Amino acid sequence: MIEKYNKLVRDKIPEFIKQKGDSPITETLDDDTKYLKAVHRKLSEEIDIYHKDRNVDHLADILEVIYTLAKYYGKSPEYLEQVRIEKHKQCGGYDNKTFLGEVEKD
Repeated sequence: MIEKYNKLVRDKIPEFIKQKGDSPITETLDDDTKYLKAVHRKLSEEIDIYHKDRNVDHLADILEVIYTLAKYYGKSPEYLEQVRIEKHKQCGGYDNKTFLGEVEKD
């Protein structure tokens, strides 16, 4: 029986599959366009998983994909954290639970 996945997986997943006695068929996505498309799909997948079960541990999986994207663009997790801190200083966070419904224009 063959199970199709056709998705980006973490580096050690093929080894785990082999340890179970199964044979993974993999390829290396050397083409940047294919790779970025796969990473973006993975981000959506991880967000969907989090939305389904609201398990906070899945946020770490989302971060892993975000860090992968940042690395691709030559940025570090520390850089992302600096940008996050700056934006927090400028615009605040979400602690006040403010929901903007409408803006009445003059």
